[in-house]
Amino acid sequence: MKAEKKEIYAVVVDVLLQGRADDPKPVFKRDPIVQAVGTDQFKLLELIPKKGADIQIHDTVYIGDEARDKVERVKRRIGLSDLTNMARLELPFAIETIVKANEVRFVTFFNTAVPITPKLHMFHLLPGVGKKLMWELIQEREKRPFESFEDISQRIKSLPGPVKLIVGRVLEELEDPEVKYRLFTAK
Repeated sequence: MKAEKKEIYAVVVDVLLQGRADDPKPVFKRDPIVQAVGTDQFKLLELIPKKGADIQIHDTVYIGDEARDKVERVKRRIGLSDLTNMARLELPFAIETIVKANEVRFVTFFNTAVPITPKLHMFHLLPGVGKKLMWELIQEREKRPFESFEDISQRIKSLPGPVKLIVGRVLEELEDPEVKYRLFTAK
């Protein structure tokens, strides 16, 4: 069995200083909890912060195997339904921040996306991309590879915005754990 790839960094979407409201323990015995989304595979996580750590919504925190400055441990991986209302509201903004910070990775996707089946291309999985837009993307990247989100937007005028498309697809993949094809998230 293949070992699951770990997230190294996560963006905070909510901080619960009193722990989860549905925790049966008395309030004074609950651990504070941080809800976050991983920056590599968009895994939704609950973290236990270190005592006295100042963690705010939208902070990027280190959760890798080396010494951590703000996070004591990763408590568990969670699903979209486990997120607080605040975390659900913040999630699209956090994903957008991650996508913009990793522009090279996602522009590479636009330059290397391939057919999945004879009738389905990776581009079709992006919200709002049909055959016409798919062919436009393929023809433009054949002329010369895309260099940035701005370059994609300039060359494909009818595209609603590459960042918006990726954020939309990530959210779709997080909302449906049984989604057949995953472009950006881990199962």
